[in-house]
Amino acid sequence: MSRATRVIARCTALDRFSASPEHLERVYLSREHAAANAQVAAWMREAGMRTWVDAAGNQYGRVEGREPGLPALLLGSHLDTVPDAGSYDGMLGVLMAIEVVEELGSRIADLPFAVEVVGFSDEEGTRFGKALLGSSAAAGRWDTSWWELTDGTGSTLAEAFTAFGLDPGGVGEAQRRPEELVGYLEAHIEQGPYLEAADRSLGDVTTIAGARRFLLQVTGEARHAGGTPYPRRRDALVGASEAITLIEATARASECVATVGQITVQPGGVNVIPGRADFSLDLRAATDAERDAMWEELDSKIAALCAARGLGYAVTETHRAPAMVCAPWLRACIVEGIAAAGDTEPMELWSRAGHDGMVMGTVTDVAMLFLRCFDGISHHPGEDVREIDVERGLVAFKAAVLAVAERS
Repeated sequence: MSRATRVIARCTALDRFSASPEHLERVYLSREHAAANAQVAAWMREAGMRTWVDAAGNQYGRVEGREPGLPALLLGSHLDTVPDAGSYDGMLGVLMAIEVVEELGSRIADLPFAVEVVGFSDEEGTRFGKALLGSSAAAGRWDTSWWELTDGTGSTLAEAFTAFGLDPGGVGEAQRRPEELVGYLEAHIEQGPYLEAADRSLGDVTTIAGARRFLLQVTGEARHAGGTPYPRRRDALVGASEAITLIEATARASECVATVGQITVQPGGVNVIPGRADFSLDLRAATDAERDAMWEELDSKIAALCAARGLGYAVTETHRAPAMVCAPWLRACIVEGIAAAGDTEPMELWSRAGHDGMVMGTVTDVAMLFLRCFDGISHHPGEDVREIDVERGLVAFKAAVLAVAERS
């Protein structure tokens, strides 16, 4: 079995740790999470690593460098999934990292740093509605207000910690400090179509998208659908619909990405003019400046169209995460790695999806390697990768580790 075949097979093997027999779903602090950690730990030990689960449920493995206790180059991704997930988002990066450690073998003992692999426990935020919990703990950015977050059964995050065998009071022990780390490298499927369209296996990530999320509320007047003439109507749903099409048109003309994923209408009667419409907005860009400029433009335009229709308009910001610029020196190592895999002019991409690296970048330098994925599909059972791309990714990732050693 080739190393790429083994990585792909291990991704498939993790599919059995799922809350549902019909689809893949593995959420934070679940039995499936514990089982996946145990399996990944076994593979880490086969590769010669010492293993442990940290105070937030993240799975680690470590091999010492030329002397014990050196700062570590951290490799990894996440092991949790969205509902009805594919086999590669997150998991591929963890298993590629383990494969690279196994292939480096005794050479790690000559490196000026230790090598660690991490399987982060909760990147997706599926269970408690808050993404990046595992890496937030590792970066020392835990917010005590999160303990009151609840899942679909009403269980709090604090209760889930205890049930998993973790101590909520000890979550701070998961924190990694800057002096403990050389940097963080992550391999990940692109989750977009650009590498495939360019017929490239690998890409160099420039930045990880900075996202802002909003709840927009449009208010009008609920009245009888038949008895109210058009000049008297203040239809909140029509106003929201116009705002949604405006959002798409404005974002299409830019380098930003704007998505309306949820909408609710009140009172919701088939024969009642909607008096209120609430809809979400997810806004992303390569830089915070681009993202924020887009929001100012959208906010102004939506306010104007609502005023013209005699509608009320209110906004609540529900999430803000700054863009994370990948460190130039670590990107140079990724580029050198991609060149070792046969592509001497790697394609540059900004990640439109969020990753653990955007949190880890607050405590250490980060860089990312993207792999081509079929049709850009992700967060769906149709996720797929090519063996040749995984093979090239392994060559690039190993060469990147060695390039970091040369620069350390």
